[in-house]
Amino acid sequence: MTLRILVALCWAARFAPAQAPVCTPVEGDRILGKDLARALPVFQAMPPETILGSTPTPGSRRTFHIPELLELAHRYSIAFNSPAEACFEWPMESLSRDRVLQAMRESLQAPDAHIDLAETSQYQVPRGRVEFPRETLGKPASQAQKDPVLWRGDVIYGGGHRFAVWARVRVKVACRRIFAVEPLKAGEPIDPRQVRTENAECFPGMETPGAGLLEGGLVPARHIAAGTEIRPELLTVPNDVNRGDTVEIEVLSGAARIGFTAKAESSGRSGDQIIVRNLSSNKVFQAVVEGKDKAVVRTDSIGSGH
Repeated sequence: MTLRILVALCWAARFAPAQAPVCTPVEGDRILGKDLARALPVFQAMPPETILGSTPTPGSRRTFHIPELLELAHRYSIAFNSPAEACFEWPMESLSRDRVLQAMRESLQAPDAHIDLAETSQYQVPRGRVEFPRETLGKPASQAQKDPVLWRGDVIYGGGHRFAVWARVRVKVACRRIFAVEPLKAGEPIDPRQVRTENAECFPGMETPGAGLLEGGLVPARHIAAGTEIRPELLTVPNDVNRGDTVEIEVLSGAARIGFTAKAESSGRSGDQIIVRNLSSNKVFQAVVEGKDKAVVRTDSIGSGH
């Protein structure tokens, strides 16, 4: 019985796959003489800063086989008669969830951000600094963010090399949201008494900048119903001229300038072309807005007399 077991073990050992040798970790861009000496102490006589080759990319190996080692030993007068080879590799490790979360909070500049780390890349990564840049964070379909979004990152290793990693996350940061307390008309300035703000949690980059949203003089781009959250996309820069406004018109013809008053038949901002009506002749023509309730006409742009 014992003999049978021994025979079985011998056959199993014969056909078992060979175990990969343990490689010496190296983290510089070059494999140096001192690295080879760590792997094979007999090469300690070699100058430590001798460049032997490039470090392999993470996940791969660089092996110095017997012929190469014999050549190096001959070059540096080293007695080498060992059958051992030397291999080198970047030290690899698992991507730590704690380091991922720390990198994300640093990127968001929000230590109290709520980050639900649903999934991360599972492959081994080189030792280095983990980064998740703010600009590589995906955007959810809505503020509610039911599903996690992709956030691409890197491990910075060696002399500034990048090794791509990723995660799927749900993220919320403290924010303030602003709501209409009564209907808001398109194009009309918003009175602070017409809105209210409240503390909330928002996806980064989708938060409303609170009351500051109204400080730039923005107006509703369309009617906003009471109770609606006022988002930046609902607001627009006010017109310099609105339909029905009285407009100061300046006509330019060479060095000559003529000024008169007209009524706006359309709306626009500086640089826009609008339709105006001469209050004296009741004729309409085109003019280019050049500021608040001001427009200019050049003689070659008049479609009909004024």
